[in-house]
Amino acid sequence: MRANGIFFVLLLVAGPLSAQTSSVQDSQPPYKQQNLPTEDRIHDLVSRMTLEEKARQLDMYAGVPDLIDKATDKTHAAPGATFQPAPAEKLLGNLGVGSIHDLYPSAALANSIQKWVMQHSRLGIPALFIEEGLHGYSDGTVFPAPINLAATWNTNIARQTGAAIASEARAAGVDMILAPVLDLAREPRWGRIEEDFGEDPYLTGQFGLAYVQGAQGDSLASDRSVVTEPKHFAGHGSPESGLNTSPVHMGERELRTIMLKGFEPAFREGHAMSVMAAYHEIDGVPVAEDTHLFEDILRGEWGFRGFVLSDLGAIRRILEDHHTAATPNQAIVDSITAGVDMQFYDFDHATFQNAVMAGFKDGTLTGEDLDGAVGSVLRVKFKLGLFDHPFTDPTLTERVKRNPEHLAISLDSARQSMTLLKNDNHTLPLPKTLKRIALIGPNGNVARYGDYEDEKNGKHISILDGLRTLLPDTQVDFDEGTDIPQAVAKARTADIAILALGEHQGISGESFDRQTLDLPGNQEALLEAVAATGKPVVLVLENGRPLTIAWAAEHVPAILEAWYPGEFGGQAVAETLFGNNNPGGKLTITFPRSIGQVPVFYNSDPSKTGKYVDGSSQPLFLFGYGLSYTTFAFGNLAVTSPAASSNDDVIVTVNVTNTGDKPGDEVAQLYLHHDVSSVEVPNKALKGFERLHLNPGEHRTVTFHLKQSELAVWNLKHQWAVEPGSYTIMVGNSSLADLKGTFTITGNKN
Repeated sequence: MRANGIFFVLLLVAGPLSAQTSSVQDSQPPYKQQNLPTEDRIHDLVSRMTLEEKARQLDMYAGVPDLIDKATDKTHAAPGATFQPAPAEKLLGNLGVGSIHDLYPSAALANSIQKWVMQHSRLGIPALFIEEGLHGYSDGTVFPAPINLAATWNTNIARQTGAAIASEARAAGVDMILAPVLDLAREPRWGRIEEDFGEDPYLTGQFGLAYVQGAQGDSLASDRSVVTEPKHFAGHGSPESGLNTSPVHMGERELRTIMLKGFEPAFREGHAMSVMAAYHEIDGVPVAEDTHLFEDILRGEWGFRGFVLSDLGAIRRILEDHHTAATPNQAIVDSITAGVDMQFYDFDHATFQNAVMAGFKDGTLTGEDLDGAVGSVLRVKFKLGLFDHPFTDPTLTERVKRNPEHLAISLDSARQSMTLLKNDNHTLPLPKTLKRIALIGPNGNVARYGDYEDEKNGKHISILDGLRTLLPDTQVDFDEGTDIPQAVAKARTADIAILALGEHQGISGESFDRQTLDLPGNQEALLEAVAATGKPVVLVLENGRPLTIAWAAEHVPAILEAWYPGEFGGQAVAETLFGNNNPGGKLTITFPRSIGQVPVFYNSDPSKTGKYVDGSSQPLFLFGYGLSYTTFAFGNLAVTSPAASSNDDVIVTVNVTNTGDKPGDEVAQLYLHHDVSSVEVPNKALKGFERLHLNPGEHRTVTFHLKQSELAVWNLKHQWAVEPGSYTIMVGNSSLADLKGTFTITGNKN
């Protein structure tokens, strides 16, 4: 039963709205009256729709190739593409359309399609244009990958990035983007780690919230805002064997206290208006037919009022992979009954829409569930203002796309994400007096963007570009490294060798899962051979997941993790290597020593006490870790409410001082442990963080407010409760966090 759909069922019996609405002095039907409350307009419109029109609103259509005359590829309209009414008439008729995807239109193209859809459907219901927008809209500003955004530990960057992507997408006529990804990165073999904000639920929740707030803005009707769609709901980041779409093994407690905490702020506080139902199953239940997830938790507990879109293939997998439905009709009806509102063209349109209508007619799909799904889709269209202002200003793109503000955000994000993993003997920053540099490796003369980015303008800065621009008087030689003896010879002639290694889209991204986390191909051999020359070596990594670089960590004096830093990545790397940018990024995912440690994350339970017989059980680099060219000290930790009742927040303060000789950024991180609880809880859990810039000798007091919700556990009664007892606070610049304090919660257990 739909948590928000009961009134629609009454409308099936009662017909049009009450006299209050019908008395409005307006010749238009109530759903077209802009001054009426959104819910009144939805109720009126649903009551007027035929069964065929309702089924159509729950279906997604491809823009390419069905609706246009020319395309650059299978998903993108070509520049100057025009709408083709004849095939549209054959495909859509007069029933309208729920959404259109894989088009990436211009505003003019979107407007022409929208005009036709509204004029050729009986009720004039607008289409919803949906496209990707993970870290940039098509051919617009290319922002660093989400794993970079998180490495900044600066949620303002995520908010600015979300707003910039939204404005570029909306200017092109797009209403909704399939982002952000709020899966937790706890299985590094999985290819989609780069799309995540990291392994921690609190940090992911805060970055997801910031991205949603930036993209959706103050009003979805603004020409700078889009609907966001947090994904993949839920638990998708922990697949069996690290294989995409594989089963996820966890119970209700882990799901609620770990996985869902990464999503919750985006909906409770950010009011995200869509969500993607994932492919996989949890404990034998396919997510796309999990009523508990969508109706009990998402809608019932979190108050979600938008629509649920299935991931591409999620409903079909109910039939073909999970085998929990015997027919397409059953899979489709089961998913809608569970709370999924729109298919991502899993099934052909006739199969899907006929299944919806047949389900309603034979009673397997209730009127309440059908109208609840339709109402959820329409609510988003009303919130976007599409019924009242369905067209996009075609001049907006030239003012918004790749404007100086957006380019500056991309560069700032890249700079702030640079994460220094090792710097023995102050190898970095390098002196600008170097005469000759050998830049070696497959990532030296390319821009590594990561998945879901299709930049076509060719405006990017590689590491080679960045070095040559920053050091015009230095000879920078490049070698891709495929011929190791040739690369070694080039290193011997240089003052220093910079190795640009890591991954690329062929081995990182969706469906590019790995059995090993080693440097790919011959990169390890290349690194060892260059290091054997005795020349100073710096390793720069661009990759989409943590790599097992134990040899490098032992033998290479300086290692910089750059992830996939966007179109200005090469500039940010060069500036960091030579001191123009002091690295302040921190890891948001643990680096294992070997593949045998996987999965490994900082917030494991205290009962994980075993040790390996053939190697260390400690990871290579910790969550929250990252070095700087200056030093910092933490002190004067204070808990101002040490005996708080379970209804009060706990306030923690700590002083942070720059004790070095350079300005720099540090991230104060607060972790919590409940010393004795009714159920086992992690050794430590991140509950607060703040990035701050300090000049040499400067100090600042950081204040953390621990909300009651951050202390709660999912107890033995399957309820959230703040339990009495002692709690330990840990503060520092990584998850090592060795500055400790305590407080006590008094009172009876909830």
